[in-house]
Amino acid sequence: MYIYTTLHLLTKLALLPTMAKVYPQAPSSSSSSPPSPSSSSPYISTKQECFTVWMKSLVYNSHGCTAYNSNGEITYRVDNYDKKCSSQVYLMDIQGNVLYAIQRKKFRIFGCWDGYKWDFSKKQRRFRVTKKRHTVHVDLGFNQRGYKIVKSDGKLGFKIVNLDQDCSLVAEIKQKQTASGINLGNDVFMLTVEPGIDQSLIMAIVMVHGLIHRQL
Repeated sequence: MYIYTTLHLLTKLALLPTMAKVYPQAPSSSSSSPPSPSSSSPYISTKQECFTVWMKSLVYNSHGCTAYNSNGEITYRVDNYDKKCSSQVYLMDIQGNVLYAIQRKKFRIFGCWDGYKWDFSKKQRRFRVTKKRHTVHVDLGFNQRGYKIVKSDGKLGFKIVNLDQDCSLVAEIKQKQTASGINLGNDVFMLTVEPGIDQSLIMAIVMVHGLIHRQL
């Protein structure tokens, strides 16, 4: 943990100008309080939450992803170092604690990725993402139909809908814009997660989508 914390502090100082560009709007004092989590998980909120997703690693000159909450604080990170589109990716919190391990399955005709809830005592698969032509399905198990990824907002944006609830919206990601409507780049996104949804699970699914489209 010491290594991850030290690395985070050093890279944050080195990337301050770029981070200001990615998160250009300074948080107001009224938004300084953290989101209200549910009693069951710190990653589930009773209100809609917004994240800035930057398809860049905090580690200098390496591949990965960094996510900021609505206060501009880093909440999730992926560091693939010198390897792009790795067959095994780890979603971590800012302290370097692994939340999900994502593995690409081999010897399959179509793309398939398994997401494992990180637990050192056992290996528990939480979801499976399969891509068949233009359809991306998220199997959550437990006799559920799961989620479906639906394209939106041009080429880069998409929605995640719940097939068990008449395709109700679960989360949406689109290119982030400045207050004047200018896109910050093809690697900077705004992720909106609906209330009562596991935000860490959504981030893991977003990571799989990034792997499918070779964004990290």
